[in-house]
Amino acid sequence: MQTLVEDFLQHLRHERGQAEHTQRTYAALLGRFVSWAGEQGLTDWGDVELKHLMAFLQHERDRRLQTEPETSTKRLSSESLYLEIAALRAFYRFAENEKLLSSNLAENLSLPRRWKRLPKALTGGEIDKLLTPEQPETPQSLCDQAVLELAYASGLRLAELRNVRLEQLHLDAGFINVVGKGNKERVVPLGRKATEAINRYLEAGRPKLVTPKSPAAVFLTRRGTPFAAVTMWLRIKQRVRRAGISRNVTPHMLRHSFATHLLENGADLRVIQELLGHASISTTEIYTHVAGSRLRLIHRQFHPRP
Repeated sequence: MQTLVEDFLQHLRHERGQAEHTQRTYAALLGRFVSWAGEQGLTDWGDVELKHLMAFLQHERDRRLQTEPETSTKRLSSESLYLEIAALRAFYRFAENEKLLSSNLAENLSLPRRWKRLPKALTGGEIDKLLTPEQPETPQSLCDQAVLELAYASGLRLAELRNVRLEQLHLDAGFINVVGKGNKERVVPLGRKATEAINRYLEAGRPKLVTPKSPAAVFLTRRGTPFAAVTMWLRIKQRVRRAGISRNVTPHMLRHSFATHLLENGADLRVIQELLGHASISTTEIYTHVAGSRLRLIHRQFHPRP
């Protein structure tokens, strides 16, 4: 069964161009089903029936989360269940199209309602704190400054930040070529502050981090290697703490802040969609709820008859 899963993952990687994170997620979710199926005596996908898929999902709903104590009543969230069903449906669709399985059992699985969480954005004051350059300058501090300025100026995802290469920078013209999900390219303008921070890092920081084995990645660790996701995430968290911001800030919050602040200052939603690299405008529309709540707050605060 695992061999067929590997074929599917190869398909995601080489033909669909799915993001590395998506590939890892699907591998973990399908691996969980394969492990459960083995415990049930199922060794071939052809032996799996709809009742087995339903039993597996019920098992997932009922199982205790590994990160929780035995006394905890917390169970799998509907969002996690949504991802498990989506992984099974994608796998079966591939297997049916490639004539590896005769039918698509997973098409009969209905996806649970997926509640949209409103994205959390930093305030203008928090952004100012976070983007205040640290002294004294070091190669690492210059790298952090460039990462944060670029993240807020362009709304890049964490994976896009990590994977930016030197040839994607067009600082004289004030823009960057971004390779996003599905290997889709987009052009994102850069502001003056971001351009200055990146130039400063390239001149005084990166040359001291480069080793003979360093790739053309813009951002490098102390060892001259590209950032792993967790390493860049931790560097951002450490910078947040040093800036005196008490909130739990994630790299994605800089992307949310980028979009929210653009919308609050009058940017068109279609433009924000293009800048973020969203395939569908419906994904971008969630920011209108954030802007709407902000407008209501301002109205209550300043209108003479709130």
